[in-house]
Amino acid sequence: MARCLIRAGPGYDLAMRALTIEPHTPGSLAVSDVPDPEPHEGDLLVDGLLVGVCGTDKEIARGDYGWAPPGRDRLVLGHESFGRVRTAPKGSDFAEGDLVVGVVRRPDPVPCGACAHGEFDMCRNGKYTERGIKQIDGYASRQWTVEADYAVKLDGRLEDVGVLMEPTTVVAKAWEQVERIGARAWFEPQSVLVTGAGPIGLLAALLGAQRGLDVHVLDQVTSGPKPELVHALGATYHHTEVQDVLSRLRPDIVVEATGVSHLVLSAISGTAAYGIVVLTGVSSGGRRLPVDAGELNREIVLENDAVVGSVNANLRHYAQAADALAAADLDWLGRLVSRRVPLEDFAQAFEAQEEDVKVVLDLAER
Repeated sequence: MARCLIRAGPGYDLAMRALTIEPHTPGSLAVSDVPDPEPHEGDLLVDGLLVGVCGTDKEIARGDYGWAPPGRDRLVLGHESFGRVRTAPKGSDFAEGDLVVGVVRRPDPVPCGACAHGEFDMCRNGKYTERGIKQIDGYASRQWTVEADYAVKLDGRLEDVGVLMEPTTVVAKAWEQVERIGARAWFEPQSVLVTGAGPIGLLAALLGAQRGLDVHVLDQVTSGPKPELVHALGATYHHTEVQDVLSRLRPDIVVEATGVSHLVLSAISGTAAYGIVVLTGVSSGGRRLPVDAGELNREIVLENDAVVGSVNANLRHYAQAADALAAADLDWLGRLVSRRVPLEDFAQAFEAQEEDVKVVLDLAER
């Protein structure tokens, strides 16, 4: 079992502030005093700069899931990390002042075959742990520690936008899945449709544009920052019915980033021949849709289509994401971060506002 990374001990006072929650207890989210982090051998000590707030954090806040470290009632939230190294182990690739993020997932202790080969994002037995989600404290604290082997250095120019790293790893993995599946045959895709213009969708569009593809993004809104962000990539923004867009475009690739049931089904049936659909959005249960499963199966089989789910990321994807952010336009990335909320005002970050794209918590002392 992975160790807890914030702990009490002799000589430590409970003065550091962190966003904590009692998992499965709605309304328990609070900024709390926690012990100063104690780096172990091989750990970095990091001053937290920003931490992203995403749908997963909101689900944990609602009490839907989440697991505290063993022997504890509360979990430090936050898996979208970003900080500056205060101290680093001698002989490591890190130095004081480096910008870093911490990887979210840790392999299971058994380990399964995937974890044993460094593919812990594909863990087969579910015994992995995750910072800020499952049994390990997260990064929503003014200081945190991370093992050097699970830290990733960022380009120094990303000081204002490095908090976008974790969601970028998610889409870096998605694109890797597309390219690996495409390699089953001749594969020279021309177009991609991204459904959803939230942070994941917009970052998926960014990586599509970096690949030189004809990028299209579908969302409901007709004003605000999202259409402008899409246009700034040289991409096309759509807000009509998904079937209309698919019938006109017939994309080679669809990156589905909403989890909305009818969009998922439409995407699967709407690509060009031997198209690839990668699903990154997690659907909510409870809504039933009539589906002609036979016709859907017929299309997938006769057109050699592929559908793949993609979640989380391993160290390879973090490296890919770091490269993608370093190559991106910094002004465009900065426009994705639409609100920066002080840690003590955390509740505001969990309340959606109309102009939101990516909301982050500012961990600086005030």
